[in-house]
Amino acid sequence: MSLHLYNSLTRRVEPFVPADPARVTMYVCGPTVYNYVHIGNGRGPVVFGVLANVLRRRYGALAYARNITDVDDKINNAAREQGVPIAAITDRFAAAYREDMAALGVQPPDIEPAVTGHIPQIIAMIGRLIAEGHAYAAEGHVLFAVGSFDGYGKLSRRDTEEMLAGARIEVAPYKRDAGDFVLWKPSTDDLPGWDSPWGRGRPGWHIECSAMAEAHLGETIDIHAGGVDLQFPHHENEIAQSECAHGGKPFARWWLHNGMLNFGGAKMSKSLGNIERVHDLVRAHPPEALRYALLSAHYRQPLDWSGNLIEQSVRTLDRLYGTLRDIDAALADTPDATGEAAIPASIEIALDDDLNTPQALAEVARIAASARQMLAPGSSSAQDPGMAELAPRLRQTRADLLGAGLALGLLQQAPDAWFARGASGDDDARIQALVDERTAAKKARDFARSDALRDQLAAEGIVLEDTPQGVRWRRA
Repeated sequence: MSLHLYNSLTRRVEPFVPADPARVTMYVCGPTVYNYVHIGNGRGPVVFGVLANVLRRRYGALAYARNITDVDDKINNAAREQGVPIAAITDRFAAAYREDMAALGVQPPDIEPAVTGHIPQIIAMIGRLIAEGHAYAAEGHVLFAVGSFDGYGKLSRRDTEEMLAGARIEVAPYKRDAGDFVLWKPSTDDLPGWDSPWGRGRPGWHIECSAMAEAHLGETIDIHAGGVDLQFPHHENEIAQSECAHGGKPFARWWLHNGMLNFGGAKMSKSLGNIERVHDLVRAHPPEALRYALLSAHYRQPLDWSGNLIEQSVRTLDRLYGTLRDIDAALADTPDATGEAAIPASIEIALDDDLNTPQALAEVARIAASARQMLAPGSSSAQDPGMAELAPRLRQTRADLLGAGLALGLLQQAPDAWFARGASGDDDARIQALVDERTAAKKARDFARSDALRDQLAAEGIVLEDTPQGVRWRRA
């Protein structure tokens, strides 16, 4: 099966064929660096990072760009409130973003363009739009004339009036049409600005991505991706200005949009205040569990984010790492104890199906279950009858499990490292609380809860021992 992706532009799943297989191009909208990002902002980098690796395996050469927006009114406001230079805000939170994405297992993009490094390209693109009659200067501003582009609205599939009615449109006397959007705006002396043919100013949000994509990936790119909340107006405006600047050439051949995270029944957003920051979450929970949670639903669907989802992801990884540990113990005294990880065909098939990560995770669980089934009947000792025959199958299963995890950015640390997370007196107290809860559940005849707690403790390598004084526990 070849790679198939849902194209938001055509509203259907299509076989992906790059324009140039020798250089596949992908652009993902990155952060505006004025604060820590919330976990919803991490979904795109995680999912599209998986896609980037699929593309590399298929084609070898990938030019993957994810930008940094370091010019924005929110940045200006944050700098003013804190009484620091603009760069103090952008440098700090760009570094924090990279650190937080790395904690989630997100590999850096091939290209990370920043807006401040592309002002000449932005000014040049605006100049072309004016020359072609698609933009106009007015009172120190330059605006894109929406009415000059017949294809406006083809991505979001709504007519202009409907789109504008649902968007926050700035009403200004210098606009020819209410829907015209800003390409360049004037800067006062206390704001960042650059000299331009239209006076000292700074770029509008939408033109930035168009100019950076053109500078690094060309006039037509294979894939443009981002959150579904960016579809209008940001991506719609990118299409309009890019295609007008490029003589009508398509801007992006595939548009991919990830769904939003819901928290407490509402879309997670800074404006609603119902956010959980990646910076805090990776310090409170195993980051790999957060990554697992983000991959647990199909990327195009909404994802209900909760503490229960995180806990469930931790328990699942406990079981998977426990399986790897048991395999390693069983193979400890056999020759060639480790096998080279290889991504199973079933994982590639799942990811080829529009990045079906839930199906891929189900396949990971199936591989682990087959390993546990092999281990269940006998001992982990290589001297036991049958182990010589079983060892090759276990080695292959181990390689499959690690390879499946590799495709998803999971299971790449040693099991002991996973289970040692936070090992301390606090961790001992947590384990004792779980043991006590299991004892209470057994007394209450809540055997389902008791068994679940037993399995969780076993997956963490906790051995329970019944004594006349009660249940004791030890680490295996």
